[in-house]
Amino acid sequence: MTASHTLYLIRHPRPLIAPGVCYGRLDVAAEDPLPIAAALRALLPADAPVWSSPLQRCRLLAGHLHPQPRLDERLQEIDFGDWEGRAWDDIPRQEIDAWAADLLHYTPPGGESPARLSARVNAFLAELPPGAHIIVTHAGIIRTLHSRASGQPLEQVLQQPAAAYGSLTRMVLPPGD
Repeated sequence: MTASHTLYLIRHPRPLIAPGVCYGRLDVAAEDPLPIAAALRALLPADAPVWSSPLQRCRLLAGHLHPQPRLDERLQEIDFGDWEGRAWDDIPRQEIDAWAADLLHYTPPGGESPARLSARVNAFLAELPPGAHIIVTHAGIIRTLHSRASGQPLEQVLQQPAAAYGSLTRMVLPPGD
């Protein structure tokens, strides 16, 4: 990037999925996006484009913020592969341990690693025109962008609490990022 970007990152509404179930790329429904959209409108620049993950928990909120949000596959949550839709307690312990031992590079069977997710987020940013952008997305994408903006290692940011459902995080990525 050669000019700065002001990003208004919005995490999707709370998913309607049982507690303790692994989901990332799994396309699950979420709570009503209307109250979140109503609360956020006054905090967002009126003329900024709205980008969104194509997963319904983001796409529906984005549609309430802009009549034509731009969907981008690279804004989807991490792909947990064979773990998607399974109870965390049903995932083999050795796989969870391998993931915990290498948060950045471990790839769940059939999925992707956080390093791979980071690469696709960087590819998205490389094509993003300078200026303000509203992005409706997931915790993994927000964490990746937080790492980039703050200079903290992604492994460290991955261990921090996720942004709240329906929350807004504003960040500026300076020129050259």
